Amino acid sequence: MQAFAALLERLALTPQRNVKLRLMVDYFRATPDPDRGYALAALTGGLSIPSVKPAMLRGLVTDRVDPELFGYSYDYVGDLAETISLIWPRNKNANHSSKLGEMVEDLLRSSRSDGPGRVERLLDSLDATGRWALIKLVTGGLRIGVSARLAKQALADFGGEPINDIEELWPGQSPPYAELFAWLEGAGARPVSTIAAPFRPVMLSHAIADGDLELITPDAYAAEWKWDGIRVQAVRERGVARLYTRTGDDISRAFPDLVDALNFEGALDGELLIGERSDMGFATGSFSDLQQRLNRKAVSEKLLARHPAFLRAYDCLVDGSEDIRTLGFRQRRDRLEALVARASPTRLDLSPLVTFTDAEQLRAMRATPPEPVIEGLMLKRWDSIYEPGRPKGPWFKWKRDPHVVDAVLMYAQRGHGKRSSYYSDYTFGVWRAGEAGDELVPVGKAYFGFTDDELAEIDRFVRNNTTNRFGPVREVVHDADRGLVIEVAFEGLQRSTRHKSGVAMRFPRVSRLRWDKPPGEADRLEVLEKLIDG
Repeated sequence: MQAFAALLERLALTPQRNVKLRLMVDYFRATPDPDRGYALAALTGGLSIPSVKPAMLRGLVTDRVDPELFGYSYDYVGDLAETISLIWPRNKNANHSSKLGEMVEDLLRSSRSDGPGRVERLLDSLDATGRWALIKLVTGGLRIGVSARLAKQALADFGGEPINDIEELWPGQSPPYAELFAWLEGAGARPVSTIAAPFRPVMLSHAIADGDLELITPDAYAAEWKWDGIRVQAVRERGVARLYTRTGDDISRAFPDLVDALNFEGALDGELLIGERSDMGFATGSFSDLQQRLNRKAVSEKLLARHPAFLRAYDCLVDGSEDIRTLGFRQRRDRLEALVARASPTRLDLSPLVTFTDAEQLRAMRATPPEPVIEGLMLKRWDSIYEPGRPKGPWFKWKRDPHVVDAVLMYAQRGHGKRSSYYSDYTFGVWRAGEAGDELVPVGKAYFGFTDDELAEIDRFVRNNTTNRFGPVREVVHDADRGLVIEVAFEGLQRSTRHKSGVAMRFPRVSRLRWDKPPGEADRLEVLEKLIDG
C-alpha cells in the first residue's frame, strides 16, 4: 500500500505528462501481481467497491472527530480524501505493511453492513498518506491528472506494445489483469478478447491551421458538418450490440433505445445525438438535451421518451465481418451509405457531405451553418485510411470561433487536487432588468482557461472581497462599481429552465481578466438571448 500511496502522491504533484508516464511504468515494473493490477484498475476508473460510499466515510470520521471541526476542515481543504486523512486520529500502532491487493480483495468481499468496520480498521492501520490513498482508491475520485488513456499509454510503454493494441484488448480484460501483464512482460501469450462486438481505437483529427487551408480542395478532401454531440462507436457482431465512447468505455446500458435498434453487422463511427425521425429527417436536439442522458446507470421510460437517442454515422470500420479500415475514406463512405440504407431508419442517420468549391466557400458555410447544433466542419482526405490515433494531415477539424461575453464574477469555490487551496471554480453573471433596477443573474460556471499567475490573482481577489459564505462557496463583491469582470468564451447557448437566467452555456471558460473594466459595463442578458434567437 505504501508504494501505491507514494505513486498517487507523486502523480498528483507532477504536471509533466512524460514524468507521469515514467512514474507509472516504474511502478508496474517494481510491483507484483495482483497489486499492480488493482492499481491499474484504479487509475483507469475500472475499480468499483460497492460497500464503500462517501457518505459512509463522512459518518466514520464524524464518529471520531467533532462534526463542526470536520466541516470547517473540509471547507478549507476542499478534498474529502485529504481532509479525512489529515484529521483522522493518529494510531501509534499503525501497521504500514498492508498489501494493496489484499486490501482491495477484502473490501470487495465486504457487504454494506460490514464494510464500514473494515474501512475503519484500515484507516487505523495506515499513516496519513496511506489513508489518503485508500480513500482515493475506494471512492474512485483520484483527481491526480491521469486519464484512462494516459494509464493505458503507460501500460503500452511498460510492455513495448502499441497503445492501439492495448485499447483493442481492453474491453475484454478485468482486474487484476494478470494475463495482460504476463503478456507485456513476455511471460505469457497475448490475451484473446472473447467478447463479441469489441471496441476499435478511434481516429482523431487536428485543428486546421491557416497554412493547411490551401490543401483543402474538393478533389482531395471531403467536407462534413461537425455535430455537437459525443463521439461514439456503435458495434454489432454475432448478435451482440454495444455502444462505446471514443476512449472505449461501454455505455450501452445508458442508451438501450439506440443499442436495441442496431440491426446491422459491423462497426460504425459517429456522433451520439438526441432527436426523433420525421418525414424531414431527424430533428436534432441540443447538447443540453444530450446531457440529460449522459452519466446515468439507469434510464427511466419517461426519459427515454422525452430524449430519444440516435446515431449520426460518418464512417464504417467493419462492414459485415470485413474489417475495412485499410480502405480509403471514399470507399468506406460508399460502404457506409449502403449499410445505413439497409439498417434501422429509426435510430440511425447518415452524416451528409458538404458540397464546396474552395476553402473560402467553406469558411462562409462554417460561419453560418444550417443548424445551431453544428459546431464547425470536418475535413477528411478522400484517400485516408482509418488510422487509430492522431495522424497529421488526413483529418482536420475546423470549429467555429467561440462566442465571447463580458461577465461579472459572483461566486467562487475551491478546486480539487492540486487546486484545493485555491478558489478556482467561478460562477459569473450578466446584467438584466429587475424589479429594483439592474441586477446580476448567473449564466455559467468556469474552472479553466486561466494561467497559474491569473489563478493566484483571482484567488487573492476572492479572499479580499468576500461578502458572504455559503458552506464551501464564497460570494464576492459584485455591484456596478466594484467587482471583477471576466471575459468568458463559450461554444454555444441554449434555453434552460434549470437556470435562473433561462440560458445555459456550452463549454464556458475564462478567456481573459478585465481588470480595466468596471462591472457596470459588463454585458446584458439580452445579448445572450439574441445569440440564441439568431
